[in-house]
Amino acid sequence: METFKTLWDYCCSNNRIIPKVDNWNKLYDMLTNKKQKPNGGWKPSLPLILAAWHETSPIDKQLRFKEHVQWAIDNNQADEIAAYLYSLKEEDWYHFGEI
Repeated sequence: METFKTLWDYCCSNNRIIPKVDNWNKLYDMLTNKKQKPNGGWKPSLPLILAAWHETSPIDKQLRFKEHVQWAIDNNQADEIAAYLYSLKEEDWYHFGEI
């Protein structure tokens, strides 16, 4: 059984920050129980891609991705999300110094 710690440790190994944009977006699409808030935002928050990409730091992006991993754990998707993330090749991730 996957835990947040084991999955997050994997996501941060090899200086990884976040999956590349298409992969991060696919992961977000996989998350269940997403809700649109009255102000139009989403819970969990959307990936920091598109217009937000250039306005946010690598750490901000990683914190948002961390929110998504935690959401998966909290919504009983640990094994599904872990299988997806483990299937990504190293070149499917952004690493510190690349963005």
